[in-house]
Amino acid sequence: MDEELRRFDAIRPFEPEELPAVYERLLADAQFRAVLAAAMPGEPFDALAARMRECRTCLDFQVRFCYNFLAGLLSRVSDGCEMDCSAISKQGRYTFVSNHRDIVLDSALLDKLLIDSGFGTTCEIAIGDNLLAAPWIKDLVRLNKSFIVERSAGLREMLASSKRMADYMHYVIQRKHDNIWIAQREGRAKDSDDRTQPSVLKMMAMGGEGSPAERLRQLHIVPLAISYEYDPCDYLKAREFQLKRDVVGWKKTRQDDVLSMKTGILGRKGRIHYHCAPCIDTFLDALDPAMPKGELFDAVARHIDREIHSRYRLYPGNYAAADLLWPGQGFGRGCTGAERDAFERYIESRLELVDLPQKDEPFLRECLLKMYANPVRNHAAAASCG
Repeated sequence: MDEELRRFDAIRPFEPEELPAVYERLLADAQFRAVLAAAMPGEPFDALAARMRECRTCLDFQVRFCYNFLAGLLSRVSDGCEMDCSAISKQGRYTFVSNHRDIVLDSALLDKLLIDSGFGTTCEIAIGDNLLAAPWIKDLVRLNKSFIVERSAGLREMLASSKRMADYMHYVIQRKHDNIWIAQREGRAKDSDDRTQPSVLKMMAMGGEGSPAERLRQLHIVPLAISYEYDPCDYLKAREFQLKRDVVGWKKTRQDDVLSMKTGILGRKGRIHYHCAPCIDTFLDALDPAMPKGELFDAVARHIDREIHSRYRLYPGNYAAADLLWPGQGFGRGCTGAERDAFERYIESRLELVDLPQKDEPFLRECLLKMYANPVRNHAAAASCG
């Protein structure tokens, strides 16, 4: 193994020589076996185990093991999933920075779509250690080309862990010649008002060489817009908004994260669209070299936001939600009366799923509507900027 790679042992995906031991740990774990049986019903365990052991690399595991699972899942829970990647080269290697809709599937579906589009590899995926609720989950995500974002580190260790992650991201692009996926912010934007956190860009610029703009350029950042017609976790997010409002100090538990992951994977999504903006290298080259670092990171964040917002795929429900929240602004022209009525019925059905002893239905309804309406407002604002 490359000695430089050993610096990242605590966070990196597995190397080929490590996989046999990983497979045996996973296949011996009762929870993993139960998940495998649920994910691939009807397939004998011994056959799945044999197929897993045949995979020689993490990419091999994604292509030969995960791909068919994702294709089957999409056939059950979506009305189609597509990607427009015409703005980038299939021979390039990029850091995809996207809005964040689903804990698990945002990056997993990107991998499938890259394969479908003829790219030679998938992505290494940034995933927070807060989601790794059991040792087998950590093994599985590292097998699926994930690297660990150490969010549970203490303040003293956070700087060192951020530096290590930035160095690793640059290593992936420059030395491993692979792609990366990272969300534009820590956690999902629960109200779908997607904004890039400058702190994410500051972390990325801790690696590489040269000025901050040159360090970002070395990662070849591609803004990526992810649009779901329906968010399976919308009612869980609305519930979370009310709990945060009403319960001082309320925080999600690991069990809440597990429920969100399960609901996001298995819930109905309607249509799904991914859209790649052009790589921002040219934008970075045009920035004033004398620009203060704080201003630079803010400018890059705004540029990424505009690129994502302008490439949302908006569905009738988005326009219906915007018209219900902000009547008289013309958003209702994006849907028919029948589509608006159907979306209102959908919102009522989601309200029924919110499990709270004292449901504030007007508040919860507004939360749900904002999740679908904010992309419309952001898309319109990006379009007005030209």
